[in-house]
Amino acid sequence: MLVTNIEEVPGKHIVVCYGVVSGSTVRAKHVGRDIMAGLKNIFGGELEAYTELLTEAREQAMSRMQQQAEALGANAIVNVRFSTSSVTAGASEIYIYGTAVTVE
Repeated sequence: MLVTNIEEVPGKHIVVCYGVVSGSTVRAKHVGRDIMAGLKNIFGGELEAYTELLTEAREQAMSRMQQQAEALGANAIVNVRFSTSSVTAGASEIYIYGTAVTVE
């Protein structure tokens, strides 16, 4: 599955457009990660546990979007965008969307 954040796949021609496909996941913070994040806030530095959590969430949301596109018969997704929002205290949603197409 070709996935790009631009409106076309270079060197390919869009022959069928299936419409918008999306994937999402909601992830909550872990109390152990919160303790370490609190320490990092005091001393500074990257919150590696949260970076890992968000990376896993993006990968899962991407996979769900690709599965939806494959079910439609698409072989590519163009104009892909990510969005993040807070759902509740301690939980965030990663949402990804794009246009499912067939390219040749």
